Amino acid sequence: MISNVGGIDRIARITLGLVLIVLAVTGTIGAWGWIGLVPLATGLTRFCPLYPMLGYSSCPITKD
Repeated sequence: MISNVGGIDRIARITLGLVLIVLAVTGTIGAWGWIGLVPLATGLTRFCPLYPMLGYSSCPITKD
């Protein structure tokens, strides 16, 4: 897998994922908060499977 999630995007995904999971655990937003696992996983692995389909990458890696 080639990294396609850059710095700010990665931080936002991890933060959003953790917030949703905490809200789900505390019962504030219900079970749908577990969807936070998706942005958390994509932020931690630095790969979003949707980005290649869209031809997008927020990662500043240059190809030599």
